Amino acid sequence: MSGGRGEGAAKAGIGLGSAIAIAISWSLHKSIVWALVHGVLSWLYVLYYALTRPGGISG
Repeated sequence: MSGGRGEGAAKAGIGLGSAIAIAISWSLHKSIVWALVHGVLSWLYVLYYALTRPGGISG
């Protein structure tokens, strides 16, 4: 699958969890620092967000 979309992000070491965490963080805080912190936490932050928001995993 050479030349596919998103290949550059994968080579740069950005995983799906990090990308989702950064997008969520930016939409909430509008802060690059928080986006980077949450990007490092990756799936932990995504799971935290899903569990603590109304209508999330916990209902």
